[in-house]
Parts: sequence; structure tokens; C-alpha cells
Amino acid sequence: MNDPDRFAGARLQEARFPGDVGERAPEVAAALAAARSGTAGRAVALAALQRSRLLVPVVAVADEVEYDERGLAHDKSSDMAAVLMRGRDGRLALLAFTGTEPLAAWNAEARPVAVTARDAARSAVQDDAAALLVDVAGPDPFVVEGQDLTGLAGDWTLAEVDGRPAWLAPG
Repeated sequence: MNDPDRFAGARLQEARFPGDVGERAPEVAAALAAARSGTAGRAVALAALQRSRLLVPVVAVADEVEYDERGLAHDKSSDMAAVLMRGRDGRLALLAFTGTEPLAAWNAEARPVAVTARDAARSAVQDDAAALLVDVAGPDPFVVEGQDLTGLAGDWTLAEVDGRPAWLAPG
């Protein structure tokens, strides 16, 4: 029997990105394209990402598999997980996308979770990933790694020194 008061006093969490329909932010798209073409440095792309919303894909991962009488495997249960990709060098990267189109170009079955770029970078660090890989399927793939990943995850202040990004830690 359903309890009619089971949600009494409950409050829905406000949307973090009200009005977001999953499109790529024009300023982020332009910055990533400029960085890829070489008409702008990494600092421009990092600055645009630092202020942006990213979509981290989650996919179903089989937790338990059972076999039927014909020997065919079926998922008994599954979990949802963010996607880590292992590079040729063995390092892990957390995938993130600037919009639903680049996400669907990579995997139309993945489900987007909207997060700030800082939170995506923090997730990468927490998952022991060496990088945050943005828009792996294009149009303008971009890798955030090393000090850039640390700075983005730590919400540090981004500066440009001699045309290169530099991060200023708080305090």
C-alpha cells in the first residue's frame, strides 16, 4: 500500500543548469576549435572549459551474468558507471563531452550527466585517471592532464604566462 505522506516535507533539488538542452556552448566550441587549429593556446581552451558545463557519460555495466538453457548470457543485474578510457600508454582518462551531439557521436547509448568542468576533473582525479578527455569523437578533442587537471579540479585561478597556462593555488 502506498503511503500518501511519504514525500511530505521532501524538496526537489534545483537544477544545476536550468534551461540547458545539451547543446555545445558556442564559446567553448570556439575555444576548443582555436586550440586545435593553433590559432589560440591551451590557456584559451582551459579558460573556456573552466567556466563550462560538461556531460560525463554513464553506461550500464553488467554486474552479474546468468546463462539460459541454451547457454546464452543475460544480464542478471547491472550498474551505471562513468567511462574511463585507457590510452596506448596505459594511462586512464575520464571521458567528458561539451554537448549531446559529440556524446552521441561517441556512443548513442550513453547517458549524459551534467557537471561543472571542475567536478568532472575532480572525478577524474578521484578515479586515479591521468586525464580528462573532452570530446574524444570530435569535433575538437582536448586533453586536460597534469597540472591542468590538478588546477581545474582544485578550482585554482588560471593565468597565462609566456603564452602557456599557469595555475595559481589558493592561499
